[in-house]
Formats: sequence, structure tokens, C-alpha cells
Amino acid sequence: MELEQARYEAKLAGRRYEAVDPDRRLVAAELEARWNTALQKVQGLEERVREYDAAGKTPDIPDKEILLSLAQDLPAVWNAPGTDAGLKQRIVHILVEELVADVDEDKKEIIILIHWAGGRHSELRVSQRGTGQHGQSTGVEALEVIRQMAGKFGDGEIAATLNRLRLRTGAGNSWNAQRVYGLRRQQGLANQASDGEVRTLTLQQAAARLGVSELNIRRLIQQKILPATQVVPSAPWEISPDALHSPAVQQAIDNVRRRKRPPTPQDEGSGILFS
Repeated sequence: MELEQARYEAKLAGRRYEAVDPDRRLVAAELEARWNTALQKVQGLEERVREYDAAGKTPDIPDKEILLSLAQDLPAVWNAPGTDAGLKQRIVHILVEELVADVDEDKKEIIILIHWAGGRHSELRVSQRGTGQHGQSTGVEALEVIRQMAGKFGDGEIAATLNRLRLRTGAGNSWNAQRVYGLRRQQGLANQASDGEVRTLTLQQAAARLGVSELNIRRLIQQKILPATQVVPSAPWEISPDALHSPAVQQAIDNVRRRKRPPTPQDEGSGILFS
């Protein structure tokens, strides 16, 4: 192939030289030099081909055990950090003769039949992407969190929950209210209910109604005194307003309010005592 290419280039250089105006001596001299260089390249390649044919040697066929050992090493070569895409393409070109693709409409799968060198065949099934799905689609886990929280929480709260769960958008970005809003609208998910429709309280709202700190409410939840639920881990707590009036919760809140500050060394030195 290299010799054929060199002969073609030599013929092209000869035609260019013959087509030039003889009066343009400098151009003619340059084209003649290029033609001579192309002819010398052809001559050199022809000599190499004659030497190869004269030798009459064919490459030795590798031992069967060596070939089998190379096949065993193929996964290691493929997964090695230094194996670049170019080498993988060469391996595929050597091992794969043909790919035949078909679609299974019932199972929504793409069927790929691989014809390997040597006559073996393999079947590979890949799930078919639906409408609107692409390489940067939002992950199933993040989409499920948004579906469970939509209608109960605002887009900002949903975004904060997704970030706490270390979930990313399809493009690899962190979440914000605008991105949650866009995906929620795309999926046809409900917006947060209006204040008149709210049936549960957040941890912050419960703390404000009871007049204690958020830390106190969190402790009551951890101690199972105040019933509370979460749609998913790291999501805002959902607390029933009726649960705030239960005797156990009211007793715990009274204990918090009556709790006295322990005396400090400065207080003891000044003669102030606490009961």
C-alpha cells in the first residue's frame, strides 16, 4: 500500500511538471526536483519489496499456549490505567468482525449481536432510553427524592436535601431551587402546598410554636418523645401539629423551660446561689 501511494504521488508530480510553462524556469526546476524525489522514494520502496520477497520468510506462528496466555491477559490490558482509547480501538478492530443491532419493542431493549474473530457470537442487551433521556439525564435516585418531596416542600428545601445527600444533576452540578423547579415542571410534579393546605410542621416551625430552640426539638425527636417523619434521609422533618399538644411533649417542654442554669465560678464567688 505504501508503494502504491508512492507511485501515485510520483505520477502526480510528473503531470504537474509536464503541465508547467517552460518559460517559468524557477517553477519548472522546483517541480522537477519534487518529481525526482518522488521517483527516488518509489525506487527505495520497490527495493524493500524485492528484498522481502527474496527472503521468502513468513512470520512464525505463535505457540498455542502463548496465544491462550495472551487471551487471559486481555482484561488486564484493557483495564490498565495506561491503556488509551487508541489501543482499545485497535483491540476491538482485531477481535470484532461485525456488530448487528436490533430493537426489542416489547422489552424496550436494544439487542446487539457481536461476531467475534474466529466464528464465536455473543448477544448483548441494552435498555432503550425513553423520550427525553440522554447522557446528562438526572439520576434515578435524585429524581425519586424530588418526586417524594414535591408538593410537600419548596424547591429550595428539596435542593438542600439533594445536596446533603450528595446527589448531582445530570451535568454534574449541585442543586438549587431553579434547577429543581425546572425538573419538577418537566416531570409534571406538584408545587408546594399553600399555607392553608399545610398539614405538617417542620422542625423550625415546631420550635417556634413551642417557644424553644431547634436543638430541643431535635432531642425530643431523637428520644422518641415527639413523633416525626422524613420523606428520605436528610429531608426536613414532618411533625403533626396535634403531636405538639400531647402530654409527653408538653411535660418535656415544661422541663426545658424550668431548667435552671448551673452556677458558674463567678456566681459562687459573688455569693449568688441557685436552687
